[in-house]
Amino acid sequence: MSGIPVTRRHLADAALAVVVGALVLTSAALDGDAAGLDYLLIALSCAALGFYRAAPRAVLAVTALTGAAYTLHAEPGTLAALPVIGAVHTAARVGHRAVAAAGGGVYLAAYVATGPGSREVLEKAALLAGWFLCAVITGLADRNWQAYLRQTEQRALEAERTREEAALRRAGEERLRIARELHDSLTHSISIVKLQAGVAVHLARKRGEEVPPALLAIQEASGEAMRELRSTLEVLRTDEPTGTPALLVERARAAGLAAELTVSGQERPLPATVDRAVYRIVQEALTNAARHAGQAKVSVTLDYGDEELEIRVEDDGNTDLEHPPVPGIGLTGMRERVTALGGTLHTGPRGEGGFAVRARLPLGVAA
Repeated sequence: MSGIPVTRRHLADAALAVVVGALVLTSAALDGDAAGLDYLLIALSCAALGFYRAAPRAVLAVTALTGAAYTLHAEPGTLAALPVIGAVHTAARVGHRAVAAAGGGVYLAAYVATGPGSREVLEKAALLAGWFLCAVITGLADRNWQAYLRQTEQRALEAERTREEAALRRAGEERLRIARELHDSLTHSISIVKLQAGVAVHLARKRGEEVPPALLAIQEASGEAMRELRSTLEVLRTDEPTGTPALLVERARAAGLAAELTVSGQERPLPATVDRAVYRIVQEALTNAARHAGQAKVSVTLDYGDEELEIRVEDDGNTDLEHPPVPGIGLTGMRERVTALGGTLHTGPRGEGGFAVRARLPLGVAA
């Protein structure tokens, strides 16, 4: 069912119109001089108050004109001015001071016209003028208060953004410090191990001797350690993606992995945090597939929905359902990224064979 949804504000506005209408109608009934036309004018004037948020100037015009007509016809008491006073306040609240003063002036002119020269009428008109002035002043005060609250909120948001930027800057500096420490300490030591193992293997082969398996294992492990360390240092030196999922798939193909990318839905720019998470998830999933899936085929799917993005990286390797791989640092970091964005992650062996990574990320997340 289509239509404007009813909110608490709408209910509060309707309640205001009902309360004011009940007061004015009760006063008119007690006076005993009101006719059917007068009740209609009162109803229109009070009903208009229910729309003061959407059209404050139009509401003021309706209440002032209907109130003036009712006053000229029935000569009611001062309580009949309640709808006009409320409309004057709301008009001044949104900055229409001149319009508010004009609306109050129209009603006062009609009230004075009911008994020109009468002292009692002039005294009541002066009282009404004071009420209208208070309505304008309270409306302006409310406007200034709302502006102050908005300014305070903006300052709080700016302070929060500044704190986040400072925290990110400190985190970046800490990553660089750790990267320097790792480079200066581990890189040199692992390089020496790799170099010595390579020399030993070369000398053994040169002398025609059989190379010990332990020495070959040391040489291979040291080379792998150097590659892992370089990858770690690259991650520490920058947390920003260095490409796109499509580029990652192309690199995987160039490295010999049978990978393909499929994009469904309406592809569009993503928030920075989501874009970074997508890149890292695809990167880690392809890395794991290259290490553990052998010559398997890998499919990467990005499914853009209205409110979320689904990422699927699946291979048809020989993962054992009864002995699934133990999640390492890569999968743990992947889960932390997804959880931080309010998404969900599922990783594990597929029923038809192979391994699957499925992540859902909400697209409305704040940067």
